[in-house]
Amino acid sequence: MTERTRSDCDVAVIGGGLVGSAIAWGLAQQGQTVAVLDEGDVAVRPSRGNFALVWVQGKGLGLPEYAGWTKMSSDTWTGFAERLQEQTGIDVCYRRPGGFLPLLSEEEMERRAGQLRRLHNQPNVVRYDYEMMDRAAVAKEMPFIGKDVVGASYCPLDGHCNSLKLLRALHSGMSLSGVSYLPHHRVERIEPRDGGFRMVTASGDEVRSGKVVIAAGHDARRLAPMVGLDAPVRPERGHVIVTEKTAPFLNFPVGFIRQTDEGGVMIGDSFEDVGLDTTVRNGVTSTIADRALRIFPLLGKLNVVRTWAALRVLTPDGFPIYEQSTTMPGAFVATCHSGVTLAANHALALATHIAAGTLPDEFSAFSARRFHVPAVA
Repeated sequence: MTERTRSDCDVAVIGGGLVGSAIAWGLAQQGQTVAVLDEGDVAVRPSRGNFALVWVQGKGLGLPEYAGWTKMSSDTWTGFAERLQEQTGIDVCYRRPGGFLPLLSEEEMERRAGQLRRLHNQPNVVRYDYEMMDRAAVAKEMPFIGKDVVGASYCPLDGHCNSLKLLRALHSGMSLSGVSYLPHHRVERIEPRDGGFRMVTASGDEVRSGKVVIAAGHDARRLAPMVGLDAPVRPERGHVIVTEKTAPFLNFPVGFIRQTDEGGVMIGDSFEDVGLDTTVRNGVTSTIADRALRIFPLLGKLNVVRTWAALRVLTPDGFPIYEQSTTMPGAFVATCHSGVTLAANHALALATHIAAGTLPDEFSAFSARRFHVPAVA
């Protein structure tokens, strides 16, 4: 686009990471004309630094609707990946072998069992299979575990993919579907105009649309109030270690350890409230590596080739926000920290509702209004 260009479309999606790209791709499959306004490579993009799990077990304690939403995405991920590959030729390497969370003490075993029990005892929760396995059972599936592993939780619904290939496939699919991708278009203002919306970018360009979706990750906090919405998100830093490629030995994603389709091992963990700081801290990576070595001692023979820190997009309770504006109909916000796990839902379910112009009642559980309920004395 040139300066001062105006573009008319059905939907403008603000944000070109995994959440925004999945929604934009899905909208295009619904026959909508779509423009994606994105900061480009200068953005603080969690999509480039995530751990690539499609993870179900343990999610939803405190919000049972989230357990069902997560399971729904896992159940539709295979078809989603197949559609992307048919369209783009890109295999995002999705596999669903089930996942383990290894535990290093009887206290950890009891705590994990209690968490999963409370989750599945919530009223109206969508239940799914999981199992608490002792050391012998875990060793049958993963014979390389260390002596400190006393057991694990296991869920057959868990899987993983190559998240960089996923982002590439979504952007390729957007292009093939006629989506206008506009990098270097940081949105400064969103204004209601002529029954739709007018976005003004930092460079002075204008994009007009009938509907707008704010899927801008950390920047959703600034943008959502412009359309009468709330997105109280904050960054949380997590570290990732990547080893050299090695022969396949790990057939399952393991909580915070997984062997990629290319052979390297990713080790990811840490939860740090440090603002927008993505500095790698050696003390943190050492702690992560130490736990990983207790689970799989053979990792000690591998060279580390890369480390990085990335920023999760978290709400106060850790659950997503999906909401449409009551004061400016046609404006939506979508934000979560599980952009890989929920990609299938964003593309196949959420996008369908946005194309239709309304979110059904079941999405009310994900409204930011839950953060404004007065405390009961």
